[in-house]
Amino acid sequence: MIYKLLLIPIISAFIGWFTNWIAIKMLFHPRVPTKILGITFHGIFPKRQKQFAEKLGKLVSNELLSFKDIEQKITDPNNIKKIMPHVEGHIDHFLRNKLSEQMPMISMFIGDKTIAQLKSVFIAELEILFPTIMTNYMENLQHELDLEKIITEKVSGFSSDKLEEILNAIMSKEFRFVEIIGAVLGFVIGLVQVLISLL
Repeated sequence: MIYKLLLIPIISAFIGWFTNWIAIKMLFHPRVPTKILGITFHGIFPKRQKQFAEKLGKLVSNELLSFKDIEQKITDPNNIKKIMPHVEGHIDHFLRNKLSEQMPMISMFIGDKTIAQLKSVFIAELEILFPTIMTNYMENLQHELDLEKIITEKVSGFSSDKLEEILNAIMSKEFRFVEIIGAVLGFVIGLVQVLISLL
């Protein structure tokens, strides 16, 4: 009798774990609508993939990846200063080498002092010009690049296997936790049943 009572929490724990495991599997399976005893079963994510893709596209384009944020970063004076040594090196190479190849007569009259002055003028002008160019570029890019549409199409085009793989990679620990919670709750309910039986 006692052994039978002890089996109740174990069986309840198994049932709790198994029902949660089935529920997690049903997020992704069956991949296509399947009728069993007149009831149509279809995995939640395969069934709602289009809506999921649309919501994700909206979320990323409106909340996570803003063109305004990108524009602020690339027009930030500190970030522009970081690229100026590269620009200065390119201008120096142009004045010393390419200009002499293209216009040998002019290069004859340009010495180190003149090159330094020209570089200084160009750099100062480019520091003013870069933010304006980048702002205009980002505005054009925002009109031409529909981020929401791109993400929606990409996610909608994922195979069910790929979608399951991605979500499992992100949430595998959480899924396992849900299964364990099911087992623990099942075990506790089984113990309560045993206590009620004994009382």
